[in-house]
Amino acid sequence: MRTITTTLLAATAIALAGAAHAGVVDELLAGYQRQGAADFSAARGEKFWTATHPDPEKGGTRSCQTCHGTDLHKSGKHAKTGKVIDPMAPSTNAERLTDAKKIEKWFKRNCKWTIGRECTAQEKGDILKFLQGQ
Repeated sequence: MRTITTTLLAATAIALAGAAHAGVVDELLAGYQRQGAADFSAARGEKFWTATHPDPEKGGTRSCQTCHGTDLHKSGKHAKTGKVIDPMAPSTNAERLTDAKKIEKWFKRNCKWTIGRECTAQEKGDILKFLQGQ
């Protein structure tokens, strides 16, 4: 009986976390559409995530994967500070994609560091669709 209760509680927590991130993502996507973006694509988001860009500080290149890693279900590590970054996959990390302010803060900071500018509304929407499927 205890195992069934624990399993049901875990399943409920996962479902609630999924609903929380879906609502926040939908809200952000609607805002990006009001800015002129449309037809968000997880495939384009993945392409953006894996694309490399010149690294003006060290030479070479950087991408989203530079810090977040190639497996979004595992922790990453900030390339500059060495700080551990919790997994990006909402299926692994229930805290991901649940706070619109945090999402926008990190988009602004990380896009500037990775690609040298802020991401467009279209890029952010595509990335969110990609992350949502992880």
